[in-house]
Amino acid sequence: MRAAGRMSVAELAELTGASEMTVRRDLEGLAEQGVLERYRGGARTLLLRGQEPPFALRAAEDQETKRRIAAEAARLIAEGESVLLDSGTTCLEVARALHDRRVTVMPLSLHAVNALTSAPRLTLLVPGGLPRPGELALTGPLTEASLAALRFDTAVIGCCGLTAADGLTAYDLADAAVKRAAIASARRVIAVADASKLSRTALAFVAPASALHSVVTDVSAPDDRTAALTAAGAVVRKV
Repeated sequence: MRAAGRMSVAELAELTGASEMTVRRDLEGLAEQGVLERYRGGARTLLLRGQEPPFALRAAEDQETKRRIAAEAARLIAEGESVLLDSGTTCLEVARALHDRRVTVMPLSLHAVNALTSAPRLTLLVPGGLPRPGELALTGPLTEASLAALRFDTAVIGCCGLTAADGLTAYDLADAAVKRAAIASARRVIAVADASKLSRTALAFVAPASALHSVVTDVSAPDDRTAALTAAGAVVRKV
């Protein structure tokens, strides 16, 4: 739907092999999330090119891949470390992977804060800031001031795009500013990104690929993309 702009129920049923009843039900669910608009017999996308899909939609996509990436990122973090955890759906999975660990974590998302409030051994730090609607990522001068006041062992950073040529990029300008502050406050930076992000460049520049110490991605990541990131100085781990 995003590629075509608009499609009929019959076209989607033929393309996917699903029944028209199933297609209608899925379209209604996507319409409730603000991704598309229904009209009689079909739907049209509401996502512009270069626009980030809603958090609820992204959270439901490739969950198993995100969990594998999160588990590997958590494995790279030692007991007792202080960790700055970026916003986004993959970083939310990292929060869940760290739930039972003895570490200090400052999440930059209220979704991750909520996931860690019951953690038995973890020390939870909560920054100030303005939550973005739906995303609940914390942004603005209060968030940046919280980051400037602290120094972390590791920052786990999500992204909208990551290539050796264009570096790490984000769709939202305020989010990009927070990511830059996060990278500046940490001694080590781990980027977590599924394979689709390694062929994408978003609007707002965050940091060059050389600023990353490690990149954790999935096994479907193209070899030429990961080799270019390795040449830029990052250790790439496919899981």
